[in-house]
Amino acid sequence: MSEKTHVDFWFDPICPFAWVTSRWVLEVEKVRDIEVAWHVMSLGVLNHGREGQSEEQRAKNALNWGPVRVLIAAAAKHGEGVLADLYTAMGEQLHLEQNKNLPDVVAKALAAVGLEPELAEAATGTDFDEALKASHNDGISRVGQDVGTPVIALNGTAFFGPVITRIPMGEEAGKLFDAAVTLASFPYFFEIKRSRTESPQFDLEAAGGKNVSMA
Repeated sequence: MSEKTHVDFWFDPICPFAWVTSRWVLEVEKVRDIEVAWHVMSLGVLNHGREGQSEEQRAKNALNWGPVRVLIAAAAKHGEGVLADLYTAMGEQLHLEQNKNLPDVVAKALAAVGLEPELAEAATGTDFDEALKASHNDGISRVGQDVGTPVIALNGTAFFGPVITRIPMGEEAGKLFDAAVTLASFPYFFEIKRSRTESPQFDLEAAGGKNVSMA
């Protein structure tokens, strides 16, 4: 009998690439014996104070702290078990509905999973920033500061990515996962990379009945 593969997944709900990869992991759950732990990382934390940002980029970066603060607040109150469903609810608003109003995204996501609406207050406060940074640093410290989201660890071996633009289904999802686990088993393997030629595509079946491409 094969051993269960432990998957740790760090995400920022804002990121369309993390969304596609996370939906792949959910497909993998259907065809492989895995256990998944969801963790929050933050593009806001990652990009804070970086040189060369325009005023517009800094303003956008500041807004991006909102959803992840709410995720951390929800986990603090209800346990990390709420993260998967709340992430899904936020991601559906952001990536399927193309909702760009982050306070509205947060409010609708909390309502969708039955959590207290007052958790949305965390988005504009700093009470949960230390916990957010700790969760972020736990993931990013495993792969280095020069990458982004998602970060995935397979039985403890962490990588940035995999960066995929489509959501594999069924056994195709399983085969891609098997390949990732195999690569992770080599301690001297670090990266494979090529130029990306398409944007994330949220598959019709895997993305809840909507087909959306994000440039």
